[in-house]
Amino acid sequence: MNAETQLIADLKSESNREPAFNELVTQYKERLYWHIRNIVKSHDDADDVLQNTFIKIYRNIGNFKGDSKLFSWMYRIATNESLTFISNRAKQMQISNEEVQDMAIANLEADVYFEGEEIQIKLQRAIATLPEKQRLVFNMKYFQELKYKDMAEILETSEGALKSSYHIAVKKVEAFLLND
Repeated sequence: MNAETQLIADLKSESNREPAFNELVTQYKERLYWHIRNIVKSHDDADDVLQNTFIKIYRNIGNFKGDSKLFSWMYRIATNESLTFISNRAKQMQISNEEVQDMAIANLEADVYFEGEEIQIKLQRAIATLPEKQRLVFNMKYFQELKYKDMAEILETSEGALKSSYHIAVKKVEAFLLND
């Protein structure tokens, strides 16, 4: 039994669930945080979404069938939680998801946790102009260096579609940066 299989078994067992979940959080919190942060932009929002993600993972681990890697399953939850967060924020403020993203980028400059220079702000503005799927694919490939195979599991689409989306996204980002 490999380590992931053992961790899943422990997560599903009443007696081992707590220590196994603590191990899961320790193992994945930083990677999931940065994945979420790339989507929602704000440190505080990323922390909130990360907490919601782990709550959902904890509550639903019994439904994990093992059709994909545990990592992919958790990233899918984190992605969905992030998109839901943006959508809910947009509804609360009665603006579009894109406007929420624009506001988040505008706030990056004041974010004490953002250590970026002007070029990173420009890059974030360029990424924000992408359609949602291209934005997700670009962030996952460019910032997290995920393999297309893993991204295909997380986003439940083909590797070919992801490669195409990433290629188009890169061209749009380059064009934005050159014309900005």
